[in-house]
Amino acid sequence: MNWISDWALPKIQTLFGSKRDVPENLWHKCPSCEQMIFHRDLERGLHVCPHCGHHLRIGALRRLDYTLDAGWQRIELPKAPLDPLRFRDQRRYVDRLKEAQAKTGLDEAVVVAHGTIEGKGAVVAAFDFNFLAGSMSAGVGEALVAAARLAVLQDAPLIIFSASGGARMQEGAISLMQMPRTIIASRMVKEAGLPFITVLCDPTTGGVTASFAMLGDVQIAEPKALIGFAGARVIEQTVREKLPEGFQRAEYLLEHGILDMVVRRGEMKATLARLISLLRERLPPGLEVEEADLPMPPPPDIAAPKPQARPVAVARTAPAENPANGD
Repeated sequence: MNWISDWALPKIQTLFGSKRDVPENLWHKCPSCEQMIFHRDLERGLHVCPHCGHHLRIGALRRLDYTLDAGWQRIELPKAPLDPLRFRDQRRYVDRLKEAQAKTGLDEAVVVAHGTIEGKGAVVAAFDFNFLAGSMSAGVGEALVAAARLAVLQDAPLIIFSASGGARMQEGAISLMQMPRTIIASRMVKEAGLPFITVLCDPTTGGVTASFAMLGDVQIAEPKALIGFAGARVIEQTVREKLPEGFQRAEYLLEHGILDMVVRRGEMKATLARLISLLRERLPPGLEVEEADLPMPPPPDIAAPKPQARPVAVARTAPAENPANGD
């Protein structure tokens, strides 16, 4: 008989109370600075590390909560074939889909919703990287086409938050065909005269980068987001050169003209609302816009030197014969 476990421990628990259940996931570790963050502080900071400012990856539903005003609504997305190729590697593709659906609570890697951003109507599509790395499948293509049609129907701008590893290999060429489909969807919005805004989150790579993600009227990225087509190691092996520091990061792409702006998550909602106002709201009648005081271009005669006339070659003719010579 162990008297410590059978007698002493129950007496101590009776005096001081039984062990309380401590919830899990109270603390989160920042993947950048490796500091521990209390879960309430993380929620309050929109999942941005308070120590180093690193933007942690978030799911699609949380992204919509951070972007849209309260009361936004999801739309039901068209159904696509689950396993058109009956693909199987180490596991069946259907089993991977079911696991991803149970893990995220989503049917596909993207969620489409409509609502308002600071009172301004918008249609927003958000990728979830936790769903098979946010890969683009036939279902994702159907979702983005449906989002474009809804934006045209509601006369509202379309905003897409991308976070994807590219096309979904389990669907082969079918997933690659979603690249032109999403490009056509973006054209639908632009031809209707509506703003198409893309927000590139960490990471945005592969076929998503090579299609709609780089076609926005305004292209935004979160700080330090990884953006590119192929991986840096593959590029280095191909070109046989050392890549610059920070290559394929949002700040590097902003410096080289690929992006329009890099916006922190806490400022994203206000920035999107301001962009919608600039691109959608018309000036009040009677309000004249003053022309910028720019220097007038010089007159055409002094703007560029006149081309000099090329010398004309004169053909020389032989002297006529003198008939007086009698030759």
